[in-house]
Amino acid sequence: MDYIEKVLEKLREWAGKLIEALLGPDVQPEPEPIPVPVHDPQRRR
Repeated sequence: MDYIEKVLEKLREWAGKLIEALLGPDVQPEPEPIPVPVHDPQRRR
């Protein structure tokens, strides 16, 4: 039983490394830019 658990752990490690190699480390969505209000009175003319 212990042998099977070791094999499964190795498979998990390899799968994690494979996914990281294909997708890059910790894929995170790009943060959305925050709109900054600009007071420009000349544009209203």
